[in-house]
Amino acid sequence: MQKVNILVEALPYIRDFHGSSMVIKIGGHAMVSDTVLESTIKDILLLYFVGIKPVVVHGGGPEISEKMEKLGIKPKFVDGLRVTDKETMEIVEMVLDGKINSKIVSTFIRNGGKAVGISGKDGLLIIARKKEIRRFEGDKEVVIDLGHVGEAELINPEILEVLIEKGLIPVISPVAADLMGETYNLNADIVAGNIAAALRAKKLIMLTDVPGILSNPDDSDSLIPRLKLDDIEKMLESEKLRKGMIPKCEAILAALRGGVEKAHVIDGSKEHSLLVELFTREGIGTMVEV
Repeated sequence: MQKVNILVEALPYIRDFHGSSMVIKIGGHAMVSDTVLESTIKDILLLYFVGIKPVVVHGGGPEISEKMEKLGIKPKFVDGLRVTDKETMEIVEMVLDGKINSKIVSTFIRNGGKAVGISGKDGLLIIARKKEIRRFEGDKEVVIDLGHVGEAELINPEILEVLIEKGLIPVISPVAADLMGETYNLNADIVAGNIAAALRAKKLIMLTDVPGILSNPDDSDSLIPRLKLDDIEKMLESEKLRKGMIPKCEAILAALRGGVEKAHVIDGSKEHSLLVELFTREGIGTMVEV
């Protein structure tokens, strides 16, 4: 009866979500643990088979750094952004497109799903531009060149809509190009938020390695279960967020301002956290709404 009650509790959520699209950003433990990744993919497939249309975005920062160090290249960061010269960009593409994207797609296939791996370059999904960091040194403003670090100038969701219509699950790596063919490395959190807005997805879900958005970043028990868009804006202005949470909150702003109904930040390392967050009253992480 307990199992039946769980299904009954999930029913109104399944009915509400049926036929809608959800953008799920995979990060944290799911990117480094095969066991966690397998469990996460199975949860996403359950969403798919109850009529939800998932779109997956992934990062891969730790794996990129590990590969660079193996090749004798020391990673460099400015304000949390990886300085990406031409050689580093080649490694980024090798890891994101050649290793991680392929691994996620293979995991979907092994568990009975139909997934297609693409990058932001495919079908001009993302038209990128070079990202600049501006700082003041004394009274003078200086521009810091990060190399091949970019941001989305435009999202063309047509290729995703075609894949979704054909019953496929898009798996997207955050590599994109400008109209001159120059390739850039983009932040996966921001890409997920931009794509969610472009698709007018019902939800943006960020799977990470913390319980959610915390009132005290040093206290994992200080989870904030519900927030409004205004709260996220104030938290960003306060500059009290940890660096890893800043792009997630910026992605949430982009998504909700772009028409997404709700965003969620949850701990992807906890078994079935995605299902608990979506299909129970209490949830497990932080939910943000307008």
